[in-house]
Amino acid sequence: MTYRRAVIPALVGGGLITLLLWWAGASLQALELRGTTSVFDVQSVSELRRWLAPWSYDSATALTPDGSAGGGTASSDATRYADLYSTGMQIRFVAVFVCFLAGALLLVRRMPPTRGRTPAALLALWAWGPVAGTLAVTVSAPWLIASGGRGSYRVLPQLAGVIASSGPVVVFAALVTSLVTVFVARVAAKDADPLPRQEVPPRAARLAASVGTAVIAVSLVILSYQSVAAWIQTSFGGGGLLSEPGDLLRQWLLLGVWTDPASAPLGDWLLYRAADLLVLAVVWWALRLLPGLLTRITVPAMAVGAVCATVLGLLASQVLHMAIDDTVGVWGPVYLFSKLGNGVPAALTFGVAAGTAALAALRLSGVRDTAVSTGEGADSTPR
Repeated sequence: MTYRRAVIPALVGGGLITLLLWWAGASLQALELRGTTSVFDVQSVSELRRWLAPWSYDSATALTPDGSAGGGTASSDATRYADLYSTGMQIRFVAVFVCFLAGALLLVRRMPPTRGRTPAALLALWAWGPVAGTLAVTVSAPWLIASGGRGSYRVLPQLAGVIASSGPVVVFAALVTSLVTVFVARVAAKDADPLPRQEVPPRAARLAASVGTAVIAVSLVILSYQSVAAWIQTSFGGGGLLSEPGDLLRQWLLLGVWTDPASAPLGDWLLYRAADLLVLAVVWWALRLLPGLLTRITVPAMAVGAVCATVLGLLASQVLHMAIDDTVGVWGPVYLFSKLGNGVPAALTFGVAAGTAALAALRLSGVRDTAVSTGEGADSTPR
């Protein structure tokens, strides 16, 4: 698909997810109305406030019960920093639009929803939404931290809290956005010549998928083990603004956390390890199919595709956790979805590495990128 055709659904998707997140943030004020707790229990109201606060323009209504805003970005005495907070939120919404636009443009161009690619394109665009949200809150974090009036205090822990605050609301917004984006992309590609798939030998595809999955396993199996995670948390020091980097490192390096079965009943331990295995299975399956779904096997396409595969694996694992979670009766039904979207920063880190490693394995196996030379999607650049 040409850029001219791909940019239309990408723009629609970027605008829609930005609008949905803005609407979600504006809805935070509704939780302050009287009678809210008669519709939701107190725990559910608190959880919904945590979901919506990172996307609220109003720093006063974005305050959470513990006195922080948007994952630790404002305090009760921050009204004099309202302009700075508004600037940070403007940057956040512009960033989420730009980040989703960039990823969607690449995905729709390299994986157009035609010739059996529609389910894959839909899942990839859905997974890219939380990534765009994470990048947006990361880019805007300095302004929102400073707007709290304590920007020089424990900067890195505050930054880690902000990065983790994009919340499940982005997952739901991305699901709606992906459906609309794929629909618009199919309409845009209606009169275009069909683009052939890449020819990838099954053995090479399996090798690439195994190499990429091994990279993901480094985070999920090795770095996420409790003792290793504790070492990451405590072993890196620093002074001044760079003190206490442990929380931030865990955000970007750990896809989960696990320990030996001695700390929990064996049955429960096996269920949670099955969720971890599900992540690896989804990643392997997605990386196995990814080269054949692309119109061209390039570094950006493989990297973004691997990131989306990792996020999909995490979402599948989190859905399985929801099925075995027994805390709904204590914390309310909203809490059931509270972990959706966790682990996206680490998925971005290791997804890029996994995609690059998988591409290297393909090249070593003799698979080369073949530019499409016919149809409207032709690439005229000589190779």
